[in-house]
Amino acid sequence: MSDQTLFEHVGGFPFFDTLVDRFYEGVEGDPPMRALYPEDLKPGKRALSLFLGQYFGGPTTYSDEKGHPRLRMRHVSFRITEVERASWLKHMSAAVVAAELDATAETAMLDYFTMAAQHLINAE
Repeated sequence: MSDQTLFEHVGGFPFFDTLVDRFYEGVEGDPPMRALYPEDLKPGKRALSLFLGQYFGGPTTYSDEKGHPRLRMRHVSFRITEVERASWLKHMSAAVVAAELDATAETAMLDYFTMAAQHLINAE
């Protein structure tokens, strides 16, 4: 990846928009997971794409619009157990693998998603 951010390396927001679409396809086919999301997925898709783009070195549009990400706080109203963590990570990991990234980029993304999903567990 040299001196590029991962955001630049993968092609910017078009990559993250596609990644998020793939992730939500998995969620939509998983009734227990789908039940955790609002009926209209469009705002959540946009927010997730902006957040991921920012996290991986892109513009600060997410923070400019929504403030500090505060990931755990934003998810505290959802009951997240190991079951939800595993299901979310399964769909996100599948979306990352489907992107056919080089090994360095794929590992960086999967490592982040694994850590983030674990961090959001708030119930047993």
